[in-house]
Amino acid sequence: MPKKDILVLQDLLLSNAQAAAAIRAELEGRGILAVNLMSSPGAGKTSLLERIAERTAGGLKIAVIEGDIETERDAERIRAKGVPAWQITTGGACHLEAKMVGRVLPSVPPETEILFIENVGNLVCPAGYDLGERLRIVLLSAPEGDDKPKKYPQAFATAQTLVLTKADLFPHLPFDPAKAKAEALELNPKLEVFITSAVTGEGLDELVAHLRRKREEILGRA
Repeated sequence: MPKKDILVLQDLLLSNAQAAAAIRAELEGRGILAVNLMSSPGAGKTSLLERIAERTAGGLKIAVIEGDIETERDAERIRAKGVPAWQITTGGACHLEAKMVGRVLPSVPPETEILFIENVGNLVCPAGYDLGERLRIVLLSAPEGDDKPKKYPQAFATAQTLVLTKADLFPHLPFDPAKAKAEALELNPKLEVFITSAVTGEGLDELVAHLRRKREEILGRA
């Protein structure tokens, strides 16, 4: 890669880091925990958020920023659950950037406690961009295979939480959750791991409790 291209990339990452730091400071000041959700396309990010919305209705106040290349479909699904949601369409870019998230912040209700940022479906590009989150969650679904952590190491090494999704399919696919968990923990021993199913509800209450606990630990607010 030519030196000029490297310098341009460094400038872009520096600019993103500055925007992310400003977002983090603003959200922490407002008592909002930002959570960056990363996964391959179809791993179940939106379905997981729908189930979380159902379990926090009338309690924990959540909001969602949806990232996709095109359409408002995911934001519409979240709004149907009574949760504020905004769609960011990248028009082809494979990840969200902090400045995109920053444009939405004025619309986020002041009573929000957790702001989920559902990144564009991709285990490569999103891992390199800080969005101002304090908690990064990576999802891995049964149909993808249990060998993905070491094939896409940055996504798993930079996350704090791993969610193995579509557990209802485990008996029907060549997916070993213990193997996937072990491989991820080799990359990142501090990962907290949850097994969930948006179909059966397995693990969802435990995940919601984890989110509440992380907000209290990180922001010092119950």
